Amino acid sequence: MRSITIVAAVISTFFASILNSNAQIAAAYTLNPGDELHISVWREETLDKQVIVLPDGKITFPLIGSVSVVGVSSVELENIIEQKLEDHVPGAEVTVLINSVGGNRVFVIGKVVQPGEFIMNSEMTVSQVLSLAGGLDRFADGNSIKIQRIENGVVHYFEYNYDDLLSGKSIESMGFILKAGDVVIVP
Repeated sequence: MRSITIVAAVISTFFASILNSNAQIAAAYTLNPGDELHISVWREETLDKQVIVLPDGKITFPLIGSVSVVGVSSVELENIIEQKLEDHVPGAEVTVLINSVGGNRVFVIGKVVQPGEFIMNSEMTVSQVLSLAGGLDRFADGNSIKIQRIENGVVHYFEYNYDDLLSGKSIESMGFILKAGDVVIVP
């Protein structure tokens, strides 16, 4: 009976690790303008380059030219480059390393102690970035905070009630995850 329990535990752990790795892949960081990348092709020293994602969302790489990379992960970019290099370097093995997430920025404007831009090195919520901005100043209206997000050229606004969060009335608002380019507006 004990061996059945051990086997069941091993199988359960195996499937949990598969689900966890799939969740990590789905939540992989996607590239933004300003990110710095190191791209290399195995056994091709001339194809070892440092590149920055340009404001138009593209990079330039030898033999393939300009490639749009915004919104793709480093693993997806490896596959894209391998496919584009196939005619020049058959069977190329590409590695993309993200040296800097400089494009993963959010902005805080208005009545906070230190307005400005903040690089997100991990997922961040509104309350976390407001903390980085030193919190609200004494004249801020915590009930009327807005988050501006531009998606596909369309501007969206989301409301955020900081006062309700502090009083414990709206704990679910703590989970609002910011995306690169978001602007937190504190009136």
